[in-house]
Amino acid sequence: MHYNVTHLRRQAFYALPQSDWQLLAAPPISYLDTLIAVDEGIEANGRIASGILSAALSSLNLPSNAPTSSHISKQNHSLDWHGHATPNDNDKAQTIIRQLYRDWSVEGAPERNSCNDPVLEDLALEFPVSNGDINRNDIKILIPGAGLGRLVFEICARGFQAEGNEISFHALFTSSYILNSLPPGGSGSYQMDLYPWISTFSNRISRNDQLRKVKIPDVHPGTELESASEGQKIHAFQRMSMTASDFTLLYGGDGNKEKFNAVCTVFFIDTAPNLLRYVETIRNCLKHGGLWINVGPLLWHFHPNLGDDGHGRNEDILDGEDGEDGVGNKDGRRENGKGNNNNNNKREDRGIAEPGSVELTNEEVLSLVEQSGFTIEKQEIIEAGGGYISDDTSLFVQRYRLSHWVARRNR
Repeated sequence: MHYNVTHLRRQAFYALPQSDWQLLAAPPISYLDTLIAVDEGIEANGRIASGILSAALSSLNLPSNAPTSSHISKQNHSLDWHGHATPNDNDKAQTIIRQLYRDWSVEGAPERNSCNDPVLEDLALEFPVSNGDINRNDIKILIPGAGLGRLVFEICARGFQAEGNEISFHALFTSSYILNSLPPGGSGSYQMDLYPWISTFSNRISRNDQLRKVKIPDVHPGTELESASEGQKIHAFQRMSMTASDFTLLYGGDGNKEKFNAVCTVFFIDTAPNLLRYVETIRNCLKHGGLWINVGPLLWHFHPNLGDDGHGRNEDILDGEDGEDGVGNKDGRRENGKGNNNNNNKREDRGIAEPGSVELTNEEVLSLVEQSGFTIEKQEIIEAGGGYISDDTSLFVQRYRLSHWVARRNR
């Protein structure tokens, strides 16, 4: 990361005429001091990444200290996970850093609340605590594309059984670390320094904006869930879970048929190459009368390879969460728009890797949902929807209007 972010910039800086770089290195600009500060921020982010890696290796029963390259046999080469990051790996790491800011910092609360709060309010209306006939501990909620797990955590903390689903192992390892591996402690001793914008040099008003530090997480999940378990029939630790799988493959089968009381999709449905598969899967895993709550834009991640549309949409997503780095660069890429047209009438059980794609309008999405066994009970466009891992201090700020609707399975 240092090489890509600061080393190359130092080389380019010293390639300037000497009189120019000397002027820029001196106060008040002090550009070389900026690069030193950026390196320190990268190191701080690296400590978080090391913690995530160590926890992931422990969960997989792999050694925490891999042998050095000179001692690795061909059979054990896979254990050497250091020094082999690809540019795509670095992009994903940057996305995770910014998702940590969005989901687990105080500063990220306005953005995440703009889409999470409508879901929590809809669940509260459907399953009110005041209704003595409802025990939320028995209500099962599914959250596909759970990302770093904040909505899963919030739903569980309100007494529900919350099951997240995610396909990105980067997100899975990170959410597991935040939810399960933080040391106990009061007065914020569990918190870590995060520099979400440290590698972004463009569109800066002030250098302090780039070097801004936040603390994560804003709450200790274990402590909060312990408190939320008081007086409950089922402890919160037993009510929260995460699955690692392609959403349609896992939840479209008999094993999850009519299992959930509600499905909550937040910034998720536009990750579908063919939305009909998501609709069928949600109908399969929802109980009769169950609720589907949706909040998000329609920034379709899949489209035929018709050339670059300026938003990176030639590169598809295997990630449930919207992992933007600027505009539209997403996690988990594969080729798209190259399915064999001779197989159009042949249903392939390949989940998100199924060939073909279609991009629908909001009206068309709602029509498809209604045709597929749902009744739309509520729909609105949230005008002040907010961004997605966007930096409000930047000269470039992206904002979404969010489609929020509630549908009930009627057959």
